Amino acid sequence: MTDPKLSHLFQKINESSIDQIQEMLSKSELTSRELVLMYFDRIAKHDQSGENINAMAELNPDALHIAASLDEERLSKGIRGPLHGIPVVVKDNIDTGDKMHTTAGSLALQDHVAKNDAFLVKQLRQAGAIILGKANLTEWANFMTVGMPNGYSSRGGQVLNPYGPGQLDTGGSSAGSAAAVAANFVTGAIGTETSGSVLSPSSQHALVGIKPTVGTVSRSGIIPISHTQDTAGPIAKSVTDAVYIFQSIIGRDVNDEATGSAKQLSQIDLTRSLNINGLKGKRIGIARDHYFESISEEKQQIMDKAINQLRASGVEVVDHVEIPTTKHNWGLGVMIHEFKNGLNHYLKTVSNDLPVQSFDDIVQYNLKHKDEMLKYGQKWFDEASKTSGLLTEPDYLNELLEDQYLTKEEGIDFTLDQYKLDAIVTPNNVGAAIPAKAGYPSITVPAGFTNEGEPVGITFTGTAFSEPQLIEIAYSYEQASQERREPRLEP
Repeated sequence: MTDPKLSHLFQKINESSIDQIQEMLSKSELTSRELVLMYFDRIAKHDQSGENINAMAELNPDALHIAASLDEERLSKGIRGPLHGIPVVVKDNIDTGDKMHTTAGSLALQDHVAKNDAFLVKQLRQAGAIILGKANLTEWANFMTVGMPNGYSSRGGQVLNPYGPGQLDTGGSSAGSAAAVAANFVTGAIGTETSGSVLSPSSQHALVGIKPTVGTVSRSGIIPISHTQDTAGPIAKSVTDAVYIFQSIIGRDVNDEATGSAKQLSQIDLTRSLNINGLKGKRIGIARDHYFESISEEKQQIMDKAINQLRASGVEVVDHVEIPTTKHNWGLGVMIHEFKNGLNHYLKTVSNDLPVQSFDDIVQYNLKHKDEMLKYGQKWFDEASKTSGLLTEPDYLNELLEDQYLTKEEGIDFTLDQYKLDAIVTPNNVGAAIPAKAGYPSITVPAGFTNEGEPVGITFTGTAFSEPQLIEIAYSYEQASQERREPRLEP
């Protein structure tokens, strides 16, 4: 039975920003323990019953105790920062060295409990965030097979989109992270992206998603696909909330060589980019060719409205810019080769009691339990099985070199320079592949809704470490457009 006080409080915090929640906490109108209880109540009503959103894979049994401890610290020492006492969920391919499992959505890892926190989880805890639980995801972060629905896994089942449960795509693979935030099960979330898996669910749930420059956020303690493309990033209801979470997880990790360049952003206060006039004087290119063709006419009209908003906010819009390599025949060879290599390395950290200790073990486990595990097959596991896992094949090296050159010097960087742009616009996540292969950042922001209530996002992409500028653009657009609205779930 719901505590009447909590029901009353939830009406006040529902859709509230981190700043608004912090104000209530500072005035003792709310405690973090009560905040956790309110989210638990919301999850009980809508996640496994009611609409059965199925966003949460697991809840942290220590969440209430952590919240109470942070409440006491607030009173005795003050707050650590904007995330102090704020609940966050992490995708279930990110290690938490606590009582929760890390499974990548696979029954093969259903008994896996990580020995240590992923580096970014340590950072969240140090910032005062409460890890509320683990979010469901598309199995193996959507790199198991073709034809598997976004948000489906053998362990977690099917995540539904709260804007249209059973009708609308959840986006993948951080579907549970996005659905949890959109449905107000939690304040913010962490997703991971190899190619579109933060941007896609964020745009499908009317949320802000930041896909950082690869190396800005540590990948250690995250079940991998591709060390060239993998990154974690925040998913939140607003640019400000996403920036607070993002700022907390940037940093140098000695266990991830890619973070050697993280200092380019770690010493910058990204909240200074929350400039309401950030669009004035910007020159932004619209990449229509190929990208706009892949969305419906109604969604194109929503994008045109968003582009007009950019113009009205002081942007010099350069329409019909062309990324020269847009129509290149991009392959998945880099991901396929790096998948086996990375997963073998990660599995060295798991308990010897688990039934899988190597990439090949997972393939065999899936075959032995095919009724449960292989509803959609394991095409990418089969393809990766054909590789050595040593990254020595000429095919891999040639494709890696091609990807790097064609997405950077002949792709995004060429386009930005050719048209003298600050950023490039594409719809939703349909332009995710090139920046993913380049390891470049993108931010998606709600742009509107179709007549059926499906969210549409506008995505801004830039060169490496251009997050401060992209945040400025995204925030200014968000403040001018105000397109987010919450899903209509039963009370």
